[in-house]
Amino acid sequence: MDSLRILAGLQHKTGLFSAAPSKHTGYHRAWIRDTVYASLGLEQSGNVKATVHAIQALLDILHKHRYKILWMIKEPEPKHRYRYIHARYDPLTGEEIQGEWGNKQNDAVGALLFRVGELEEKNITVLRGQSDIDLIQDLVQYLHAIQYWKDPDNGMWEEKEELHASSIGACVAGLQKVASIVDVPDALIEHGKDALAKLLPKESPTRETDLALLSLIWPYKVVDESMARTILHNVETQLVRERGVIRYEGDAYYNTGGEACWTQGLSWLAIIYKNIPHKHRFYLEKAGAALNHKGEMPELYYANTTIHNENTPLGWAQSLYIVAQSANRVETA
Repeated sequence: MDSLRILAGLQHKTGLFSAAPSKHTGYHRAWIRDTVYASLGLEQSGNVKATVHAIQALLDILHKHRYKILWMIKEPEPKHRYRYIHARYDPLTGEEIQGEWGNKQNDAVGALLFRVGELEEKNITVLRGQSDIDLIQDLVQYLHAIQYWKDPDNGMWEEKEELHASSIGACVAGLQKVASIVDVPDALIEHGKDALAKLLPKESPTRETDLALLSLIWPYKVVDESMARTILHNVETQLVRERGVIRYEGDAYYNTGGEACWTQGLSWLAIIYKNIPHKHRFYLEKAGAALNHKGEMPELYYANTTIHNENTPLGWAQSLYIVAQSANRVETA
């Protein structure tokens, strides 16, 4: 499958993924979140070895920068941005990419915990020994130290600091998944659930709906069926476009007379609707139509055009398309 080849082409020998090949935009760097989401496509394709390599590479990065985690646990105040777990790294050396970027991304920590716990639950061994287990325990304590349930962060889209439901939900899901591996106080999860109940169905105090909310339905599964329906209704009626899903109304990123259309949203919806054949097929076909002539899934298309930006292929968009296609094969088998 072309998508598998394209996705594999973004993984470095270290195991980390470049977000996309473009050096001009800086997307050749590795993000925690992008590598986690890229691993979903690898696993779905049956490449367990590469999946484990990717997640262990992220653990290696956090081992390298563990002093920051321990510092935050010991002295949670003041919460300067530079003290948080960083979002971007050199995919070859694991060094932090310096500079302002919206690096407070609590959802990335939750995403990694979730993925570690999910794989271990499936008897896919990611943790290599006590040192890795201790690191996971440290990450739990780190989320407690920053009080993730009331800690404004930059969120999935790396923008202004505020409370994001998608970030809180990722942390709740991550804590739930690793609770069978390390000590996770019940109250730590309950704080997150309470904060979610106050925010949802909004993404944040200033944003009514957002593409990022789909993560609470899949892969995290932290909302009930009623809330999932509300989120889906809001996304489908407000954000879905012909070649993608806008992140939120008024999005200024690559806005040329209208919000840019993110291709991954179509695959995301197809995955969520895998048990409703006509809806799944509808979004899978739309996702397939968003591939460029090379079979790549770009980051986005400019509003009302067939022109995409230079961040192509976008690794996690390609990965979600693989998962969406696999869901279709299971359905029709």
